[in-house]
Amino acid sequence: MTEAKLAVRGLTRRFGGLTAVNAVDLDLHDGEVHAVIGTNGAGKSTLINMLSGEIAASAGTIRLEGRDVTRMPQPRRAKVGIGRSYQRTTIFPEFTVLENCRLTAQAQVRPRPWHIWEPSQRCQASLERAQAALARAGLAEQALRSAGSLSHGAKRQLEVAMCLATGPRVLLLDEPLAGMGAEETERMLGLLQELKQGHAVLLVEHDMDAVFRIADRITVMVNGSVVASGTPAQIRVDPVVRTAYLGEEHA
Repeated sequence: MTEAKLAVRGLTRRFGGLTAVNAVDLDLHDGEVHAVIGTNGAGKSTLINMLSGEIAASAGTIRLEGRDVTRMPQPRRAKVGIGRSYQRTTIFPEFTVLENCRLTAQAQVRPRPWHIWEPSQRCQASLERAQAALARAGLAEQALRSAGSLSHGAKRQLEVAMCLATGPRVLLLDEPLAGMGAEETERMLGLLQELKQGHAVLLVEHDMDAVFRIADRITVMVNGSVVASGTPAQIRVDPVVRTAYLGEEHA
């Protein structure tokens, strides 16, 4: 297996006397969707918030392509290649689809102080980034629609496009399938399958049928700790996982 794009060792977060994430090891590789599953309260959201830099780690290390980013703040992590989406929709509904994407792309474009009086909308570099991200997310034909008028599934696609516009090498996707119908789920799974080419993808998701279809590797968390990690086939038959989480229907 190739060297991990994102390598996590002993990652821990304590809130007073509560250990929300306990000594987690995790490797994300290019070309893979690595799913993290667990019941509510298992520590998944805290973990993804630590990886993105929104919550500081109490202990452990996070390395992006060998570079220690453990103490790096969230905006800096986004600039060096860690992008994420959120459980709740975070788009600007009154703006167009393209403008939503261009705004996130603009944060990654090198400042041009000699163009201080130029309207940001005329920045060609951020526009091109936004258009490329929308095309990859399957939203190019809806670029001029108001974001608020999109279907729920398309809004989730837009969030992924906004993430792509920052030029990430690692994608942290927090429940991108939440609230989707069957057709929207199929569209998003197709997008995830395509996105893993060129990215290391971490997927936090509750839809177990979708997880077992799309994931190359699965890590299972219980009470803040990893109880199993392996291929979907290995996770299906792991007795600890079946007892703690999956149940017989996924055996």
